[in-house]
Amino acid sequence: GVSAMLMDDQTVVTREAIRVMESNALQGLLVVLAICWLFLGTRIALLVGLGIPFALAGTFGVLHALGYTLNISVLLGVVIALGMLVDDAVVVVEAIYYRIQRGQDYFSAAVDALREVIAPVTSSVATTVSAFLPLMLLPGIVGKFMFIIPFVVTLALAISLIEAYWMLPAHVTVLRLNFDNPSRMQRWRTNFLHSLRVKYARLLIRVMRRPKLWLVVAGGMLLLAAAALATGVIRVQFFALDPLRIFYVNVDMPAGAPVDATLAKVQAVEARVRSQLKAGEARELASIAGLKFTDTEPLYGDAYGQVFVSLNPHTGDARSVPQLIEAMRAEVEATPGPGKVTFTLLSGGPPLSKAVRVRARGDDQNALRAAADALLAIVRAIPGAQDVADDEVPGRPEMVLALDREAVRNAGLNPAQVARIVRLHVDGEIVALARDKGEKIEVRVRAKREGTADIASILSDPVALPGGGSTTLGALVREETRSGPGIVKHYNLKRAITVEADLDKKQTDTVEANRIVAGEWKKVQANHPGVSLDFSGELDDIQESLDAMAVLFLVGLGLIYMILAAQFRSYWQPLLILVTVPLAFTGVALGLIISRDPLSLYTMYGVIALTGIAVNSAIVLIDAANDRLQSGMGVLHAAVYAARRRVVPIIITSVTTVGGLFSLAFGLGGKSMLWGPVASAIVWGLGFATVLTLFVIPLLYWLFMRPRTASRRGLLQRFSFGRSS
Repeated sequence: GVSAMLMDDQTVVTREAIRVMESNALQGLLVVLAICWLFLGTRIALLVGLGIPFALAGTFGVLHALGYTLNISVLLGVVIALGMLVDDAVVVVEAIYYRIQRGQDYFSAAVDALREVIAPVTSSVATTVSAFLPLMLLPGIVGKFMFIIPFVVTLALAISLIEAYWMLPAHVTVLRLNFDNPSRMQRWRTNFLHSLRVKYARLLIRVMRRPKLWLVVAGGMLLLAAAALATGVIRVQFFALDPLRIFYVNVDMPAGAPVDATLAKVQAVEARVRSQLKAGEARELASIAGLKFTDTEPLYGDAYGQVFVSLNPHTGDARSVPQLIEAMRAEVEATPGPGKVTFTLLSGGPPLSKAVRVRARGDDQNALRAAADALLAIVRAIPGAQDVADDEVPGRPEMVLALDREAVRNAGLNPAQVARIVRLHVDGEIVALARDKGEKIEVRVRAKREGTADIASILSDPVALPGGGSTTLGALVREETRSGPGIVKHYNLKRAITVEADLDKKQTDTVEANRIVAGEWKKVQANHPGVSLDFSGELDDIQESLDAMAVLFLVGLGLIYMILAAQFRSYWQPLLILVTVPLAFTGVALGLIISRDPLSLYTMYGVIALTGIAVNSAIVLIDAANDRLQSGMGVLHAAVYAARRRVVPIIITSVTTVGGLFSLAFGLGGKSMLWGPVASAIVWGLGFATVLTLFVIPLLYWLFMRPRTASRRGLLQRFSFGRSS
């Protein structure tokens, strides 16, 4: 009888991925609340924390109304937004808290605080949204895969503004938090924050006494990051993915092999695969003949076979799929018998095609086959190339008949008559059409075969001659037996054969491998006239994403510039704020050097998202400096006192954003090669950019805004910071 069995269960992988994301989200939330408690106290931290469930509830409500479900991408958007959801609330509540501590009544403190911070907070959220919104326009499969992430972040930030501007000030006013009798922890917190402001301001003065030195240091770090990327110190691996716990072992038999021979070879391969698996590693194995699944389509034919291997979920000491394949590769590929054995590893995200995928295009099948063989040799020579193969389907043996013109003429026949005779013996000829219950039926006349399976027997069939007598068909033609193409594939109106290969990207990345192929092909191109190459596969996805990301990055910068120009009514102050973007890139690059992680497209995605986040600190700092400048302070005093006033909310907002993503970036709740780089880029970039912003932006503000005749040394010497504020 027939029995059904479960070969693989991808719901286990999905549930595990969601569990990892939920664990990281929970840890991020706890870190955010702990940071708010440390800087603001229990009661204010709870008020700030109320914004998180409010914003998330609103976000999930809108997503549900639009028909979205809870998945890994949605959860990543939530994790990214977690730390930023409290940023606007932190700035608002810190401004209120600052005034209440200095004796202002609750209502006036709330109103004055909103007047002070509503413009920079709105600009900060708008610039963050401006960086994320263009990412929804990312084309291709990567864009479809990641569209929901910027949408979730944008939605959550927009809803968080409602809580920060309307609900939070009302809560503070109604609850009337009393700071007249502070606890021991509250006194320590007050002293700590005051000490932080004073020590930071003194350190800032030291930096501003040597502006050229520290600008050179900051510029040197940027050049170091660029050099590390250009020289290959930072490894490039555009698609770093979590592979699925399944893989295929492919068997390609010679053309014309019967399905029984294919099945026997597949079963021999399966036995070797089983011998290389440890106890408990495999969930199930299955062998099939006559069919082979590829990355893009199933292929049918007696010469195809495949072993499907499903592995149990990954545990701490289990081998990864690439490690397992490499351990068994030599043994499995050495299986005796005809045919070729290769492996297909399935990825857990885009791209779906292999790292190297090159099409040879031409009109002549023989020239195309020769070019494909040359390509196979080139690709096999690439360091790290694995499972190199082409997609030409082996055909069945075929008998080709060519007319013997002299014999045909001597027999009194013409080529058309001989062709008709062959057709009558092989395919038959339609002599009439009939209908049965509305269906058209062809009446075909064909020579009766005598039960032989040998197609060559038609050459012995007698052929009547016009002048009497007879001959055989074999006397009129020349016969050749050869293997024909199984399927003739076309691409852009030309015949095509595609050469594919996987890569060990620790040895060679996708872009470099395709560059090698293009360079080597130029050396042999003259030997293959009429054949051209088309590079596709993973390189297509990379190029499409890189081109789009460059444009979207510029679009995001343009939107951010327009928002800042409208707020500050200045052309150059937005440029001063955008200095934080290369500072953030420096942090990302140094983070990749320290962690030895590769630069991937998902890291670049995080860098673009970071563009809108990194400028927030500079916005609130320069806004405060402008307010003090308008009130009559000198440029130096305005820069230093604004930095001192804003250092606490800047640190809180940056640390909460970093804290929300820290667990995902470093895999504390479970590591993800797909989403970890996005979080890691934001963590390293924002952490580094915040430190540099606190020193570089005030320094640049002073240098560009100061009167040219001011004596820097005299002004700096008049600064001293004590216990008063």
